[in-house]
Amino acid sequence: MKTVSLEEAKAMVGKESGVSDWLKIEQDRINQFADVTEDHQFIHINPDMAKMTPFGGTVAHGFLTLSMLVKMGETASITLEGVKMGVNYGFDKVRFLAPVPSGSKVRGRFVVAAVEEKRPGQVLITYDVTVEIEGGEKPALIAQWMGMQFTG
Repeated sequence: MKTVSLEEAKAMVGKESGVSDWLKIEQDRINQFADVTEDHQFIHINPDMAKMTPFGGTVAHGFLTLSMLVKMGETASITLEGVKMGVNYGFDKVRFLAPVPSGSKVRGRFVVAAVEEKRPGQVLITYDVTVEIEGGEKPALIAQWMGMQFTG
């Protein structure tokens, strides 16, 4: 995560803040996510049945891929100087565009879409994020993600 001043953050609007490292999405992670969320649909956890689908094998949950933005953001997003804490503020848009096959790698490409001072010491940063699949023709997802940073 790159540390910048508020003025530098505002100047980054429309620019890429970073690209994360590749993260491997293995079947064990998918199974654990299924257990935590109680989403045991066969396309995620049953390789034999999933082979018979158009996916040709198991795929990650869309929400698993989405949740990996937190890890991707560690290296691809920005943090403001003097930040005391940051919180997830939510999403304005999320679209799942392509399945993430078990065993594949994904990474996040972050573009600063907006930087808005909500009140003194509270800055809302919005990112346009694209999650790419290594070797994939289409991204796994696109999202507009917001985080509130508290300074001072």
